[in-house]
Amino acid sequence: MEHFEFIKNLLSIQCNMLSYARLLTSDIDDARDLTQDTTLKALVNWRKYIDNTNFKGWILTIMRNIFINQYRKMSRCPMVNDTTDSQFYINNGNEPTSQPADMDASVGEINGAINLIPDELRRPFSMMLAGYKYQEIAERMSLPIGTVKSRIFAARQRLQSSLAGYL
Repeated sequence: MEHFEFIKNLLSIQCNMLSYARLLTSDIDDARDLTQDTTLKALVNWRKYIDNTNFKGWILTIMRNIFINQYRKMSRCPMVNDTTDSQFYINNGNEPTSQPADMDASVGEINGAINLIPDELRRPFSMMLAGYKYQEIAERMSLPIGTVKSRIFAARQRLQSSLAGYL
């Protein structure tokens, strides 16, 4: 099929494309966008169309695939609506300056529970909390990596049992 004939066929099914897009999206504006995206993709890939096959089916398959890809993308990255009155807060990296009173108490109790863990368990656990990897902890403490992992596991178990009321 020649390019001119391809464009002519594509323009002749625009109404069908819009109807199918409306069925998929349930919104006229989204349907128009989907129709436009499909038209563009079909025009870019017009050489991939095989003569004497169902042209309308080929185009609507492209549309369905675009819709599915957009739906999957939106489900992975949901849109967040900003409800603040001022746009100042959008890119402001400042955290709240104060924490709730119960938060301060629980942090203090967590630190107290960590301090009650024996030193041989607390040191690798504290290093892991600081961002060290198991291998780095093992090298710094001159211990086998398996020992480091088991000590960190034991420290976690002790913390869980001592802080059972917070979990």
